[in-house]
Amino acid sequence: MNDDQGDTGASDDAPRPKPDASSTESSDSPLHRLLNAEDGPLLFVRELLVSVSAVLVLGLLLFAIAGVWPPMVAVESGSMEPHMHRGDLVFITEPDRFTPDYAFEDTGIVTVDIGDEHGYQSFGGAGSVIVYDPPSRVGSPIIHRARFHVEEGENWYERANPDYIAADDCEELSYCPAPHAGFITKGDANARYDQASRIAEPVRSEWIQGVARLRIPLLGYVRLELAGAILPTPATAETGSPVPTADGTEGGVTTTTAETTSAPPTATASRNGTPTVEPLGFDSAGPTAGVA
Repeated sequence: MNDDQGDTGASDDAPRPKPDASSTESSDSPLHRLLNAEDGPLLFVRELLVSVSAVLVLGLLLFAIAGVWPPMVAVESGSMEPHMHRGDLVFITEPDRFTPDYAFEDTGIVTVDIGDEHGYQSFGGAGSVIVYDPPSRVGSPIIHRARFHVEEGENWYERANPDYIAADDCEELSYCPAPHAGFITKGDANARYDQASRIAEPVRSEWIQGVARLRIPLLGYVRLELAGAILPTPATAETGSPVPTADGTEGGVTTTTAETTSAPPTATASRNGTPTVEPLGFDSAGPTAGVA
């Protein structure tokens, strides 16, 4: 009995193990403090990193679906009204994604004449709404509807809707005969074809950056404001006013989010009039797209 009590006393007096030094150091590490911060600068940094990571993941997911970067464009003008408005954010994809089999050849583009034949509707009308960037223009890309396709040297005057041209024959019509194969385009709110207004030559398929698929109203205003603050030229991109182009015509859009800009009947569908395409804030200084 006495021996048992003696053993108990000896065990109580035995030295206790000390805390692991490595665990103490890890609890004081910058990473541990960052992950467990409940207030102060570390909490702000952690929340900022989480937000940025979420945006990056969303951007990568959209890129995987769209196949183009940036996958979103902000509309700057009213050239596509009433189907697109300034400040709309438009999701675009590669032309050959989600396209029907009857699209024009291997371009992935459904023109208005083909859309009428097959009942293909996009943004309130037949045919694909495309974002294109002609190399001869200065400014953001253009977002307009593909009306029909012409071949090199084609006299397309007879195929044109007389309401959308101001000419009595091919000689009076801009880019007629067609200098090369491409699409004749037009903003839904514009009075003339882009080509009749000298906004752009017939649009080559390689100039097409994407096809509009989905419109999110008003969300593009954030991109437009950022573009205006960071890229003051063209300054009128935020107001929707036409921006002078290289050939003296007007128009414009921002490629951060899709947007269109209304323009006079004679104005061209330049970059100011097309929607701006932007990667959801990934590139605040990214290109924009618009139409006049």
